[in-house]
Amino acid sequence: METLERYLAEHAFFQDIEPAYLKILVGCASNVKFQPGEFLFHCAEEANSFYLIRHGRISVELFAPNRGAVTIQTLGPGDLLGWSWLIPPYRWHYDAKALELTRAIALDGKCLRNKCESDHSLGYDLMKRVSYILNQRLEATSLQLLDVYGYGK
Repeated sequence: METLERYLAEHAFFQDIEPAYLKILVGCASNVKFQPGEFLFHCAEEANSFYLIRHGRISVELFAPNRGAVTIQTLGPGDLLGWSWLIPPYRWHYDAKALELTRAIALDGKCLRNKCESDHSLGYDLMKRVSYILNQRLEATSLQLLDVYGYGK
């Protein structure tokens, strides 16, 4: 039988997590599905979740005056979407849209913040995991900027 706990354990974001933490986190998790073109969230909205993408692709977009929506990143299976649930004032900084049928595990940010306040070890573990992703994405963005401005040639 498929369970949310198993999905969490199999996702790269939670690789090698303490089994006791999975039992806590599953209480904040739910299965979600998004149709092509459906928005997961919009910039400036309250950020109260993050997503572990299981199947499909998500476009992370930024609105640019005179250009409209600009895709800044495309995420797929195994990726994490969203960390604004963790950083006050808990607002999204981008839009996120499903490019194809997408299935994910949504983790409720308010629930997670409460669990982290109750168990600081869990909070520290999650912070390290999110920080690692943030660092990877910052490095990728730096390389993209070098490429865009021709410094990599």
